[in-house]
Amino acid sequence: MADAKLTGAAARILVTGAAGFVGRHLVRSLKSALPAAGLFAGLRGAEQAPDGTTGLRFDIADAGGADAAIREVRPTCVVHLAAIAALQEARADPSRTWRVNLDGTRHLAEAVMRHAPGARFVFVGTSEVYGGTFRRGAEPLDEDALLDPTNPYAASKAAADLLVGQMARDGLGAVRMRPFNHTGPGQTEAFVVPAFAAQIARIEAGLQEPTLRVGNLEALRDFLDVRDVVAAYTAAAAAPELPPGLILNVASGHPRPIRDALDTLVAQARVPIAVEPDPTRLRPNDTPFAVGDAARLRERLGWRPRFTWEQTIADTLDSWRERIRNSD
Repeated sequence: MADAKLTGAAARILVTGAAGFVGRHLVRSLKSALPAAGLFAGLRGAEQAPDGTTGLRFDIADAGGADAAIREVRPTCVVHLAAIAALQEARADPSRTWRVNLDGTRHLAEAVMRHAPGARFVFVGTSEVYGGTFRRGAEPLDEDALLDPTNPYAASKAAADLLVGQMARDGLGAVRMRPFNHTGPGQTEAFVVPAFAAQIARIEAGLQEPTLRVGNLEALRDFLDVRDVVAAYTAAAAAPELPPGLILNVASGHPRPIRDALDTLVAQARVPIAVEPDPTRLRPNDTPFAVGDAARLRERLGWRPRFTWEQTIADTLDSWRERIRNSD
């Protein structure tokens, strides 16, 4: 049974990045799993708080704003999602990426240690921190694999991951999650599966010629449904006791070529679609194989993926069809 301070009526859970793709799915997962908890959404600018949450507007890159938010809520748990996550955005402004991804994490964690020292701090990192290590073998990587980031996003998240691990030695109640590729309804076109799905939805609506432009299709990835990934974060938030600084991969363990996503989407399209390569969609430093071992997550928290690949693809495509339809 989970600790009452994490799951009971006195529980207060702050989710940074709550208005984003993963954040909205996470809020729904937390509301379902922990209905008695108070949920607080970290927001920026004009972002709207998800239903059932209390919105707090602050910028994690501003130390004072992060401190004030934690002092006000005094959370029993923080799930830290907020980050510059799209690779193109991270490359375009590396300085901002480091301010948000590293300094923002430090500001938030330091504020937790000052004002809510008993809180669980769930840091959401990324499998991209393993980077070049994926090239050294063809086996799924576990949490002991060498960190070798190959782009600004991955480097900033690796630094934040190490920072959180160090702070756990000083008393931060941290859990470090390293999710592999995840997709699903609501994701933006900055990522490969929704990029395909959005093009198909536009083609079906007559807004684009019936040709789908693609990048590298041969890379092998460990794809998960976002709803399975947030179930892992929810389990980490609610678990009664976890070792400080624990690292947990969130992965299926099954390599899947990006071509599978394309073929499954094209098979679900309502009109004939041609496929053409587009050099502008090729990523520098593309890793040919990236698969994770999530045995520790299964053993510690009993987590298993629930959504099938076909369901994930269908739901992602349907969400883009709805978005295109409602944009008319």
